[in-house]
Amino acid sequence: MKNRQSVYPVSLETVFAATSALALLIVNAVLFAYTRVHPAFTAAFSAIIYIAAVSVFLFVKRSASRKRRRTPLPETVNVLAGAVTDLPHPAFICPEGDDIIIWSNKAAAEFIKTKHARFSEIFETLPDLDDNIRLEAEGRRFSPISYSSEGADKRIYNVFIMHDVTELDRTIDLLCGKESAVAYITVDNLDELLNYEQEDYRSASGDTEKKLRQWANEAGGVLKEYQQDKYIFIFERSNLESFTKSGFDILDKIRDIRVGQNSIPVTVSMGICAANGTPLEREKAAQSALDTALQRGGDQVVLKTDTSVEIFGGKTKIPQKRTKVRARVVANELISHISSSSNVIIMGHKFADFDAFGSCVGLARLSLFCGVPVNIVSDLDDSNLDRCRAWLSGEPEYTGMFIDSDSAMDLISSDTLLIIADVNNKFQFEDKRLFENCDRVAIIDHHRKTADFEKEPVITYIEPAASAASELVAEMLEQVLPGEELRHAEADLMMAGILLDTNQFTKNTGTRTFSAALYLRGRGADVGEVQEFFKTDLGDFQRELKFHSNVEIYKDICAIATAEGECTLKDKIPAAKAADKLLTVEGVKASFAIVPIGGEVHISARSTGTVNVQLLLEKLRGGGHFDSAGTRLEGVTAQKAVDMLKAAIDDYLKENNM
Repeated sequence: MKNRQSVYPVSLETVFAATSALALLIVNAVLFAYTRVHPAFTAAFSAIIYIAAVSVFLFVKRSASRKRRRTPLPETVNVLAGAVTDLPHPAFICPEGDDIIIWSNKAAAEFIKTKHARFSEIFETLPDLDDNIRLEAEGRRFSPISYSSEGADKRIYNVFIMHDVTELDRTIDLLCGKESAVAYITVDNLDELLNYEQEDYRSASGDTEKKLRQWANEAGGVLKEYQQDKYIFIFERSNLESFTKSGFDILDKIRDIRVGQNSIPVTVSMGICAANGTPLEREKAAQSALDTALQRGGDQVVLKTDTSVEIFGGKTKIPQKRTKVRARVVANELISHISSSSNVIIMGHKFADFDAFGSCVGLARLSLFCGVPVNIVSDLDDSNLDRCRAWLSGEPEYTGMFIDSDSAMDLISSDTLLIIADVNNKFQFEDKRLFENCDRVAIIDHHRKTADFEKEPVITYIEPAASAASELVAEMLEQVLPGEELRHAEADLMMAGILLDTNQFTKNTGTRTFSAALYLRGRGADVGEVQEFFKTDLGDFQRELKFHSNVEIYKDICAIATAEGECTLKDKIPAAKAADKLLTVEGVKASFAIVPIGGEVHISARSTGTVNVQLLLEKLRGGGHFDSAGTRLEGVTAQKAVDMLKAAIDDYLKENNM
């Protein structure tokens, strides 16, 4: 029969206290009865005895309890030590801040095979306690779990338990490789090919599709033509490794197809998304990647992943293939956004040239036509633009229109429209704070797009085939602006921009370029008057000479001119002119002018068309065109900039087998 527990359990302390109190009461009564001692004395005596007894009892009980707890401690330590020693995962102990291994378990010894004194000799790096990383050793992958504890010597020690995740990661990689990637493919120069006989076009189109289908079949993917010479390609991500390793050599295979007597190569552009997400999200990302490829000039692949955007190709020069339909659509869309704005702010790139200034002026005229207040952000201390601002002094509408970036920040409201001209790289904006703080942005540019924007502009009109931003703006104005709205001085400034970027109509010109120049000429632009902007004073002439006196020929085809000593903003234009003239040296296919200004180094690059200086300077976070580009390096010396440029040249020549 089971023992019944007491309904009112009584602790040992309670029993002892009650018994002691009863005994003391009896002793107290006896003393009082036989000795007749005063009651107060007997009560005090009894209380002292009671307190002493209770104290002795509690001390003895606590000592016994402590002894009971201490008794099994050595056994617990042995159990824990044995468990860690026999743990199936490699375990190591290192002093904090050091990678010396002072202890390891059996699994570590079996795994390592040889004696190692340092953690980094096994796994190459010592992880922080909060790191969530993968470490590799002996052909295996591990996920470390780390702890820290204080030792008897008061030092802190780190314990690393290495969980083998080799098979787990292999399975994950296999599953991810089975995930689908989406690609959009389009023939770049379709309009140009249609200028030739239909038979030649059909033959080239058929050969292009044949090569694309062969490439898709080898990858086990699905290629479908959804519009004439436009395809969607779905394949497993596992194929990307071979695609990227070959540099997407399908571009070269397509480029081998030639059309017409001039043997024009067929080129294609691709936008690929291999990121995580729903099929709809991947499809949209692939379309965005294709847009980027086209805005960079085509003949290339833009690959988007979860962590990066990679670009392959871009080796051919861009033919002009725009139509005025596109210019009219963009102009009408821009007018709509301008009209719904409370004010418009326009800016170009830092150290603005004639093209940036002229295109900003043309866009300001479009805003004035819409009746919306407009301001142009400009460096008011830049003396190179003094002549341009003075050219507009006869137009009262431009009084007070030019402001600095700080004043522009005060004009921003929720319905302000920011228009950026002649630049799409945020690091080259006149002031990127304006871009970051304006909710609505429009970008009009002719340089290749270098990266995705942090926020999507309401209008993105990037046409690398155009010779100048002023050319694009002139086409837009021609479509929407009444005949007499564009002023004579404004047309002169836009003509100066085109003349600058085409080097007096000697490069980057096409039918669209001359059409825009004809429109500006009809609005009063005088090429003879515009030449005033290009005259060089004696000081600029002397500044240009200092670039010619310090020239190095690198790799037999690149000329690098470095200014001796510190430069000023006035040296930028002479440097660009010096780079142009260096192309006349026999054997030189690309030229670079190094201009140190303050804590920055500016590089102006020019090419005869053999070297793509735009791709080359992208390695230094720059951009531009196939044969004209630039970049700005912060916090480096002129010599360091030269070393960085040479490294970029080496990489470019190696990538292009030159």
